[in-house]
Amino acid sequence: MATTPIVTDMKVIPVAGYDSMEMTLSGAHAPLFTRNLVILHDNAGHEGIGEIHGGEYTKECLDSYIPLVVGQEIGKYRSILGTIHRGGKKAEGDDGEGIQTLDISKLKFVVRAEWALECALLDLLGQYLGVPMCELLAEGKQRDKVEMLGYLFYVSDKNKTDLPYLDESHSKDPWFRYRRGEILTHEQVVEEAQILHEKYGFRNFKLKGGVMEGSYEMDTCRALKKAFPNARINIDPNGAWSLDEAIRLCKPMEGVLSYIEDPTGPEAGFSSREVMAEFKNAVSLRVATNMIATNWRQFYHAAALKAVDIVLADPHFWGMEGSLRMAALLKEWGLTWGSHSNNHFDITLATFAQVGAAAPGNPAPLDTHWIWQDGQNLLKDTPQIKDGFLEVSRKPGLGVTLDMDRVMEANKLYNQMPSHDRDDAMAMQYLIPNWKYDCKKPCLVR
Repeated sequence: MATTPIVTDMKVIPVAGYDSMEMTLSGAHAPLFTRNLVILHDNAGHEGIGEIHGGEYTKECLDSYIPLVVGQEIGKYRSILGTIHRGGKKAEGDDGEGIQTLDISKLKFVVRAEWALECALLDLLGQYLGVPMCELLAEGKQRDKVEMLGYLFYVSDKNKTDLPYLDESHSKDPWFRYRRGEILTHEQVVEEAQILHEKYGFRNFKLKGGVMEGSYEMDTCRALKKAFPNARINIDPNGAWSLDEAIRLCKPMEGVLSYIEDPTGPEAGFSSREVMAEFKNAVSLRVATNMIATNWRQFYHAAALKAVDIVLADPHFWGMEGSLRMAALLKEWGLTWGSHSNNHFDITLATFAQVGAAAPGNPAPLDTHWIWQDGQNLLKDTPQIKDGFLEVSRKPGLGVTLDMDRVMEANKLYNQMPSHDRDDAMAMQYLIPNWKYDCKKPCLVR
């Protein structure tokens, strides 16, 4: 006899939303981004939800799990996930390289599609037990609110393309207006940070680098530090710099940056883990990563080489349980846990709140792209970021409710797209004809 409710239905719904022309090493964000939603129902009348990266590959993975989930007890969620793990196999084209060079085509191989399922099952279990999801994770709830950082980007001029970027020039919200326009100068990035501080209260900022010459980006960081002298300022060039360049750029920044994320990548026959270990020997800055430690085997080598201080263990890569296992281990070793993000809807935002609330130790402020999607809510009760902190719902489970009308609108937008794979090179062709990705060339340096 079942002692916990039974999953009676599992749906996978692909959705799309609008984005700005944010610049990264891999190019420029397209007008639309995609995600996959998992919706579970049980025989107790509850609905559980989860969100994960978009694309057909991830959707096909999730669809294949349906026979392994429907008919199972939610209390056996670990066994359900274990069955999926044991039955998995390496996908065609997955060479194990991961994303240490930020090759976007390989991103799908480090994403754990079942993370969305794990979230939805825990949402159901939390509702059944009458406790927030964070009480079911790691050592239970550690904090009532989770500190976030303001994720800053250089943004190109969408009007140089004929692509369907969203126009918010008439919005009453200063941030909504600003995020869709060009942001390339030091002054514009500082204004970006000031507007975000006023709207969300961010006290810490991270700039996405790998766009301009490294010296230019460091000058932007200096301008941010001057404007926010008490803030922790960080930069993430996604490994765009050579080891020598990274050392040259970062040594003068030891009093400006609080950490440097993935300053350099593989070179001269050495992996990113080896090269970043050499960087740490030369520069007195804490080093963070979401590129060179995306699974336990990679982390073993990164830790053995003392290549990183902060592991941004994105639950999309690690799963919720895996991410928090990492947090506990890092705490015991005197290192720091944090979480990276990608473009996402507010379901992921709610989940970040639960994971961040359960993380042992003293986490680094968490990343979120939500500020770039804010307003495209798929929830009726989207968590809020106030005074730089993300609220944690006190309701059972994930603590939020889907707005199915909005979900189906986002699904309709998805179905109108000609392609569902992420392509950061497409928009770059309008700026630099025949542009091609090069992991050692910032995207506007050609």
